[in-house]
Amino acid sequence: MSDSWVPNSASRQDPGGRRRSWAELLAGRVKREKYNSERAQKLKESAVRLLRSHQDLNALLLEVEGPLCKKLSLSKVIDCDSSEAYANHSSSFIGSALQDQASRLGVPVGILSAGMVASSVGQICTAPAETSHPVLLTVEQRKKLSSLLEFAQYLLAHSMFSRLSFCQELWKIQSSLLLEAVWHIHVQGIVSLQELLESHPDMHAVGSWLFRNLCCLCEQMEASCQHADVARAMLSDFVQMFVLRGFQKNSDLRRTVEPEKMPQVAVDVLQRMLIFALDALAAGVQEESSTHKIVRCWFGVFSGHTLGSVISTDPLKRFFSHTLTQILTHSPVLKASDAVQMQREWSFARTHPLLTALYRRLFVMLSPEELVGHLQEVLETQEVHWQRVLSFVSALVVCFPEAQQLLEDWVARLMAQAFESCQLDSMVTAFLVVRQAALEGPSAFLSYADWFKASFGSTRGYHGCSKKALVFLFTFLSDLVPFESPRYLQVHILHPPLVPSKYRSLLTDYISLAKTRLADLKVSIENMGLYEDLSSAGDITEPHSQALQDVEKAVMVFEHTGKIPITVMEASIFRRPYYVSHFLPALLTPRVLPKVPDSRVAFIESLKRADKIPPSLYSTYCQACSAAEEKPEDAALGVRAEPSSAEEPLGQLTAALGELRASMTDPSQRDVISAQVAVISERLRAVLGHNEDDSSVEISKIQLSINTPRLEPREHMAVDLLLTSFCQNLMAASSVAPPDRQGPWATLFVRTMCGRVLPAVLTRLCQLLRHQGPSLSAPHVLGLAALAVHLGESRSALPEVDVGPPAPDAGLPVPALFDSLLTCRTRDSLFFCLKFCTAAISYSLCKFSSQSRDILCSCLSPGLFKKFQFLVFRLFSEARQPLSEEDAASLSWRPLYLPSADWQRAALSLWTHRTFRELLKEEDVDLTYQDWLHLELEIQPEADALSDTERQDFHQWAIHEHFLPESSASGGCDGDLQAACTILVNELMDFHQSSRSYDHSENSDLVFGGRTGNEDIISRLQEMVADLELQQDLSVPLGHTPSQGHFLFEIFRRRLQALTSGWSVAASLQRQRELLMYKRILLRLPSSVLCGSSFQAEEPITARCEQFFHLVNSEMRNFCSHGGALTQDITAHFFRGLLNACLRSRDPSLMVDFILAKCQTKCPLILTSALVWWPSLEPMLLCRWRRHCQSPLPWELQKLQEGRQFASDFLSPEAASPAPNPDWLSAAALHFAIQQVREENIRKQLKKLDCEREELLVFLFFFSLMGLLSSQLTSNSATDPPKAFHVCAAILECLEKRKISWLALFQLTESDLRLGRLLLRVAPDQHTRLLPFAFYSLLSYFHEDAAIREEAFLHVAVDMYLKLVQLFVAGDTSTVSPPAGRSLELQGQAGKPRGTDNKSSSFSAAVNTSVPEKELLTHGREPLPCDLRPSGRHGLRTCSSLTAAGGSWGLRPRGDRCPPEQTAGCP
Repeated sequence: MSDSWVPNSASRQDPGGRRRSWAELLAGRVKREKYNSERAQKLKESAVRLLRSHQDLNALLLEVEGPLCKKLSLSKVIDCDSSEAYANHSSSFIGSALQDQASRLGVPVGILSAGMVASSVGQICTAPAETSHPVLLTVEQRKKLSSLLEFAQYLLAHSMFSRLSFCQELWKIQSSLLLEAVWHIHVQGIVSLQELLESHPDMHAVGSWLFRNLCCLCEQMEASCQHADVARAMLSDFVQMFVLRGFQKNSDLRRTVEPEKMPQVAVDVLQRMLIFALDALAAGVQEESSTHKIVRCWFGVFSGHTLGSVISTDPLKRFFSHTLTQILTHSPVLKASDAVQMQREWSFARTHPLLTALYRRLFVMLSPEELVGHLQEVLETQEVHWQRVLSFVSALVVCFPEAQQLLEDWVARLMAQAFESCQLDSMVTAFLVVRQAALEGPSAFLSYADWFKASFGSTRGYHGCSKKALVFLFTFLSDLVPFESPRYLQVHILHPPLVPSKYRSLLTDYISLAKTRLADLKVSIENMGLYEDLSSAGDITEPHSQALQDVEKAVMVFEHTGKIPITVMEASIFRRPYYVSHFLPALLTPRVLPKVPDSRVAFIESLKRADKIPPSLYSTYCQACSAAEEKPEDAALGVRAEPSSAEEPLGQLTAALGELRASMTDPSQRDVISAQVAVISERLRAVLGHNEDDSSVEISKIQLSINTPRLEPREHMAVDLLLTSFCQNLMAASSVAPPDRQGPWATLFVRTMCGRVLPAVLTRLCQLLRHQGPSLSAPHVLGLAALAVHLGESRSALPEVDVGPPAPDAGLPVPALFDSLLTCRTRDSLFFCLKFCTAAISYSLCKFSSQSRDILCSCLSPGLFKKFQFLVFRLFSEARQPLSEEDAASLSWRPLYLPSADWQRAALSLWTHRTFRELLKEEDVDLTYQDWLHLELEIQPEADALSDTERQDFHQWAIHEHFLPESSASGGCDGDLQAACTILVNELMDFHQSSRSYDHSENSDLVFGGRTGNEDIISRLQEMVADLELQQDLSVPLGHTPSQGHFLFEIFRRRLQALTSGWSVAASLQRQRELLMYKRILLRLPSSVLCGSSFQAEEPITARCEQFFHLVNSEMRNFCSHGGALTQDITAHFFRGLLNACLRSRDPSLMVDFILAKCQTKCPLILTSALVWWPSLEPMLLCRWRRHCQSPLPWELQKLQEGRQFASDFLSPEAASPAPNPDWLSAAALHFAIQQVREENIRKQLKKLDCEREELLVFLFFFSLMGLLSSQLTSNSATDPPKAFHVCAAILECLEKRKISWLALFQLTESDLRLGRLLLRVAPDQHTRLLPFAFYSLLSYFHEDAAIREEAFLHVAVDMYLKLVQLFVAGDTSTVSPPAGRSLELQGQAGKPRGTDNKSSSFSAAVNTSVPEKELLTHGREPLPCDLRPSGRHGLRTCSSLTAAGGSWGLRPRGDRCPPEQTAGCP
């Protein structure tokens, strides 16, 4: 290197001043460097990584070692044709050389050898080969690879080969790697296919590579080549491995942990191949094309030859089931209506042979029961490809004779489900399956006509149970009519369902509809053949052709029987038009009569003798036959030309509408508009098939499905013509005059829509405005807005509209309907709603400018005005500024009808219009704070027109600048922040109790609307509540606590009072949903809402605490707790608030102790909840306490610690520590700990109970009873029922053994200060109501002398029995509740010997009112007789057997069993 590269510095010069070269500098540095073993090792590892990742190992060796390294080249080892092969290069020699070379390089020999072998594999695969075999090796390549793999086996046996490095090196040459080479490597045991595939970094890429290669392999297998045996073996091995690894037991690709790569790849490849085949069949694969060969070969792998060596059938069954699911569900592009129309094309004979072959191969492994069950499961849970589903049904009935009965049973279940709950899906599935199976003929399945007659032709039919079922059936059949094949319509007409006479109109309406459809299809029911196969869905043949077939069959029957067929005799009477017009002409076709009369001649003569042939027709036939003998010619029947039909009614309506439009721009034609509208009305009746008398029929209420509006095709076309014409007429009229000078044409036109066609018009408007609104053009928006105004003008003459769940239950007037159709959720819907409101309000102001305000307001719904205000405020920030008198603008309708209408300018112009501003002064038109919240909650923020920041700014302006300072008379809050919060909370709760919150998201149940839109409103509530808390802290003097509670609890109280009370399922669910929303709101707000901001010694329990305790005791205990504890979130929230408030007092420890001590009597459920969640609660409490206080935790919190520690020690093998006080708290801690321990570990530990205090055992028994009931009531209970039962039994045994009275637990009352008040505030009311069930469940564990030892036992047993009976009969025990003080009385009598006084005798007699199980169930719906008196012990044991064996009847309250008046006579 030149010296000029050395920097000119003193440090680079020697003492003599001479510059040193770069090499001298480096040499000196090397001399100064000391040897560092650690650095040497790192350097060696870096070199190895470099060699493995970035270098061609063979080339690098040649570069480093020179020509000598050529001795290590494997080219001669793998060259079997070379004379030098193995002559001088044995495996041991090359292995030794590799070791030496690796030692010199400092590279592990396994990595070096793996790289060389992988490189050699690549050379073999890229060697000159036949280009037509991209996945297979040539003979020469196969020999070379065999030699190479033998050498690799030697290296592997001598631990000189790295599998991982070999896999990584192979994937580097993936583009040239042949599939056969990979298979040989797998078969020879060098590297398994699983190991090789899992080493690939990209599973998707390796799946694609395998898919491409398998396709090529299948294609080459189908081509006759010399390598077919190798290819078959390869495909068999690959498929077997994929099936075994992809469908092995416990292989669940949906699990949350990271799954193994190999099952993923296996399933992916198999699925890719199947989808490729299915898509190819769907696209119409050409015979013998390459794709056809691939599909045929791949479907062949499902045969036993390919999968025969798979030992276990379980993976095969899982694979075949998975394959069947993919076949039935892949690419579900067809609807059920398409299937109804096209299923005749999907019979077994018409299905592609490759697909039917695949079905048959699947049938080998799966039984008919499994196949039908799997089909049922797929149809119930997934979207399906109807063509393959129905072709599968055809294959099933053709291949399995027993499938007919299985399908019949399944269809029967579907039909029962359909009519039981009006399930349309079940009905559609049943009809499609039956029709498809019937297509395969009577040998495979009964005909559709027979099935239809059997299902609906008798009083035992599915439809015979109620009018609702009849309406459901005929509604379904009517909906099918537009898609039906004429064959099925003929079946329904000729074999109609059996209908009671009072519902005969349902049948006649359907038959009329079906006949109309047949007429549209030019198929006459009268011209139907005598022997026509009604179950065949084939094309309807011409009457002449069908008549020829009927003649042949009739002659055949006559030939065999010698009698006229009954079918022909019936047709001559009941179907005379077809018989005379078609059957006889076909029979009497002129011909040369044979010398010896044949069957046809004899049949004709028999009909003539029976007077079934008119004489004139017979005479004509004889003459024609005579003429045929003289001049033989082929006689044929001529086809009568049908008269030309008149112009279609739809065309006539179109012409009439066109004439009206032409009159719009011609002022001279104004006088004829009324006549033209009358013509349109007449033509419209003709199109819809309405009679003239129909106009007099009054429609009381219109039923409209707002979510799924549907129209018949004819109605759809007619209504579209009307709406299009109205929009075009409006544009034409507006081009020459403003709305107020356009004359009455619009009013007259709308009146034609106010008759029988009004439901169809409103349905179509629902489709357009609610579901297609953003896609409508400006003329459509203007026209439909004007139509809404004119419909509102006629509101007094229009019926109300019932639109279903998203709207109120009561019927809506037509103007309010448009308010419901316009949604404000997304950007597109917001702007469309703005356009429609702008157009409608502008049109009404222009049209009725000279009318009063009442007329203007009556034409449109107040909701439309409010939505317009909401949208203008929201979308245009300039509208948020106060308006002055100078800002008033004029309103012009003319720019709106132009295509390039500026909607923002139009909306702002309307906003500042003087008349509109005056309208807003009306009380019901102006937008209030509650209205704003109602609309804002609808917004979906992910699709909002505003960004997050813009939305937050808008909320701040709307709340704090607009509605908060506004007067309450104007819809504001009078500056009262608490009033604003109250309105917000109420509106939020109403929103989530209504169906609006579930209309936009699948998983929106019991969350804030299922979307984040409410999060913004909740954030505003948090801010407002925080401001209120700050204001309250400033208003309260130092050292005092607020005297009043929090306004939120008052809101909750009022709302709960308004809800329906009782134990019905509906009331309970509604109350539970309301309480869950309360809890979620509380959790979003500061914890001071629960406890207050501080506690003081003068008034330690704040009003807020009292309110929260009351909410817990009265509501949350029943609906928001489980297993004797509240949820973790609300528990932690309370304790956070408790510490925060106490830490602000003078003595925090004293305040905490005082509050928690009060909780024992006022709200013990909070303490039991703390015990349950103590492991997560304790760290938070310790952290907060130690951050502010150096002292240990307060004593009451230490009690919770000690209770948990006692429970833990008790269940440990070591000796247990004594239970701390109070006993109930220790018992609760022990109960919760027992629930977490396995059953087999509990029995030994429970023996320690003999040493515990009596009161602790009583409390523990009660908690275990609650656990037993919870395990029965809740499927996801922490304790399974057997375990809970055994725990109760063990504790009861201990109590009996120690003669401790426990009967008072079953007679708890609020007046019992020792037990009742405490335990009744911990247990839900539902559990205490079910204590009779627990009592008799444990009856067999009672001591035999219990009734003798304790006189109170008989009192309790009778009381529990009466409550149990009442619980079964009426679902309630209130009528037999013990009087106050009974618990104390029983407690006082506990332990006394049973006397023989009269009182005891009366109790013994009361026990004898027991009823055997059969009698009890027989009288379950009526008052039980009181004179049935078996023995007392028998009665008690009967109750025990009922609760133990069939006890589910006593668990779930059944309040609807019988009304109170029927149970009044029960004891």
